[in-house]
Amino acid sequence: MPDALMIFAAGFGTRMGTLTADRPKPLIEVAGKTLLDHALALAPANLRIVVNVHYRAAQIRAHLARRPEVLISDESAKILETGGGLRAALPLLAADPVFVLNSDGVWTGENPLQQLARAWDHDRMDVLLLLLPAERFTGHRGTGDFVMDAEGRLERAHGRPGLTYIGAHITRTNGLSAIADEAFSLNILWDRAIAEGRAFGLVHQGGCADVGRPEGIAMAEKLLADG
Repeated sequence: MPDALMIFAAGFGTRMGTLTADRPKPLIEVAGKTLLDHALALAPANLRIVVNVHYRAAQIRAHLARRPEVLISDESAKILETGGGLRAALPLLAADPVFVLNSDGVWTGENPLQQLARAWDHDRMDVLLLLLPAERFTGHRGTGDFVMDAEGRLERAHGRPGLTYIGAHITRTNGLSAIADEAFSLNILWDRAIAEGRAFGLVHQGGCADVGRPEGIAMAEKLLADG
């Protein structure tokens, strides 16, 4: 199992409208608990945890003051997107591979990180993405991102019915150093892994809600209430 977890919490949350005018999206509450706390609750014991911050970073720092074991990767100077943000956090993560988790999802069913850890194959995989059929990803708009063969190997869907990435994965990090851009998406790393036949997927045994828009809050609360 990976020794470290990266939680992405640096985004602006612009799709949330006025809800993020005075606070960062990870501090929006769903069912009485912030999105960031929902994410932190998934971390297995003894895992090194790093959270990146940018928009209203001071509020996230204050929220995490009661969790001194959680390390902060500061992107105050410039937001680095997912790939750049993960690369900037590597000195704190001090691990390869690592868990990666978005902070704007709410989960039901088996712990997503434990599912990924059980399925991870260090010899065959550079990345393992947790997926759901698009129609089962509550609050998400769009079609599937990937298609998966019988062994779990991924290709881009390119308009075919497929599966959607739901914000949790394991990735090797050694390929990040070869990317020239300072700010970039992890999709670059994923596409390289796909081309080399080393990108795999796993269907989540449970539900997931995308809390990326205001209406996603009520959808996520209903998902949790329904179990």
